[in-house]
Amino acid sequence: MFTFVRPVIGKVVTRYTKYVRELATSSIMGCEEELSQLEDKLLKESRAIVPLLRHDMYKGQAGRIGIIGGSLDYTGAPYFSAISALKVGCDLSHVFCPQDAAAVIKAYSPELIVHPILDTVNALDLVKPWLPRLHVLVIGPGLGRDPRILETVGSIIKFCRDHPDNWKPLVIDADGLFMITEKPDIIRNYPMDAILTPNAIEFSRLAKSVLNKSWAATPNPDPDNVRALAVALGTNIIIVHKGASDIIASGSDNGAVVKCATGGSCRRCGGQGDLLSGSLGVFCCWAGLKAARDPPESVPSFPPAVIAAYAGCRLTRECNQRAVAKAGRSTLTTDMLEEIHAAFEALFEN
Repeated sequence: MFTFVRPVIGKVVTRYTKYVRELATSSIMGCEEELSQLEDKLLKESRAIVPLLRHDMYKGQAGRIGIIGGSLDYTGAPYFSAISALKVGCDLSHVFCPQDAAAVIKAYSPELIVHPILDTVNALDLVKPWLPRLHVLVIGPGLGRDPRILETVGSIIKFCRDHPDNWKPLVIDADGLFMITEKPDIIRNYPMDAILTPNAIEFSRLAKSVLNKSWAATPNPDPDNVRALAVALGTNIIIVHKGASDIIASGSDNGAVVKCATGGSCRRCGGQGDLLSGSLGVFCCWAGLKAARDPPESVPSFPPAVIAAYAGCRLTRECNQRAVAKAGRSTLTTDMLEEIHAAFEALFEN
């Protein structure tokens, strides 16, 4: 089992905070050159968290990701998330789903480890033994809104929260965000990094629930609003507002607000967010492993979870741009999956 540690960010991140927050609105202010420089810096730090492939590595060292999701109606979403995690570079990808979704998800790919236990009466007890083996949990793809399932998922998060040996970084998307909108305390002040990835409508619902703010859904939100939601949910919360540009905001007191504006297209097919959530899980794992092995004096310019979030957004947008260049408005998420290798190589291994 690998241990994650939260590095002391201290003055290094504080030094960048004002600079980063100003650049978060740089496209509105016309400072495109400065925004490009910031993205270059974030990309460089993203490359630093990618582990080298070595002959002395063994299975599991590059990441073991757990996807909690799936339902009778939505089997594609957990598959997209789990297979994206594998294609980005984790070693093992588990899917915890209800029984009536398991056979379909298994049939999509023999690469996935599928656990048909999420709707059993003792689901939490069945999940517990697997938690020490997983580095990150991705919660929500295709989860659906069955109250019993959502209660079970909430109990899994609570168990992780209450047991330090099982503290896990989380990535929460889709119906996982619906669960948080209904009960924000499930995630508020979570003790490890938790990355929430709302689209414009999901963000507006969260803002109303958490802040009692009626902000209109927009693909170009005020970065300060994104940060306000992150701060309201806690120091370890990262909000990734998906839109025309992706706004990434940290809930820490001196938290960064950054933008990923490179790549992407006008095509918005279903499943793109699942590719993002799976890749985010892997980058979050890698950022945590790097932070755990780096010496205390080795402090990145941005919090590791912010770097991970940027890496996931940048990769997803690059996959989208490449797929649309080939297939135009016919582009599907399956087309984007085929671009992961080339996009990853171009961004992170050059």
